[in-house]
Amino acid sequence: MLTGVMTESRARVAHVGIAVPSIDAALGFYRDVLGLQPGRPETADGATIVPLSFGDVQVELLEPRDPNGPVAKFLAKRGPGIHHVCYRVPDLDQALERCRAAGYRLVDEVPRRGAGGRRIAFLHPKTTAGILLELTE
Repeated sequence: MLTGVMTESRARVAHVGIAVPSIDAALGFYRDVLGLQPGRPETADGATIVPLSFGDVQVELLEPRDPNGPVAKFLAKRGPGIHHVCYRVPDLDQALERCRAAGYRLVDEVPRRGAGGRRIAFLHPKTTAGILLELTE
């Protein structure tokens, strides 16, 4: 049971990454049904990434380019679906230090550059209720 006073957090959902075998095939729903225009494709972590804006939150479609990359491995093991959730935090270094202090397993011990040149770091899903979490500023 939760107790105590809820305080306003500056942490926000930045994006949800969705692994797909084909961005072209997946875009039909977002363009034709939801009327969204895809952003400019980028490449990172062995995948092509196409962002779609839903107000302040984005959906990133992730199509593997490297058969040994994390998105390709995810698709081979689990099939298409939610790959990760990314939270925007005010201070990434401080958030990672808090994760270490609380015993969370980090995939990235230090921040690195992700799509859009943003600093990012991933937390291992074995310590985050089975969800691959990404933190960014």
